Amino acid sequence: MPTPSQEDLELNRLVLEEITTKWSLLVLGCLCSGAMRFNALRRANEGITQKALTQCLRRLEANGFIKRSVISTAPVAVVYEISPLGRSLEPHLRAILKWTEDHREEVQAAQRAFAARGPSL
Repeated sequence: MPTPSQEDLELNRLVLEEITTKWSLLVLGCLCSGAMRFNALRRANEGITQKALTQCLRRLEANGFIKRSVISTAPVAVVYEISPLGRSLEPHLRAILKWTEDHREEVQAAQRAFAARGPSL
């Protein structure tokens, strides 16, 4: 496998940043199960603010991971769904979310142990 160029590494980093922002993986995980409206996504991601969800959805749409559809009903509805590009992430996303579920207690224990040691410098 050839060594990636500096440009390739930078592009990879930029794509990873878009996928791994604070709420992106959780929002994508929700949308893998089916299309959702804004408020349903907000309820499914407890703790996310309206502003943070709006920014996350815009970023995911701008990068081609989700599609936004406006449905002309009264009132107008906006539905978000995973795009084919986003769907290609699904097996990897599910694996990361499963790993998180399986290992969160170990991570929390490590965080507590680290905090108990106090400042290291």
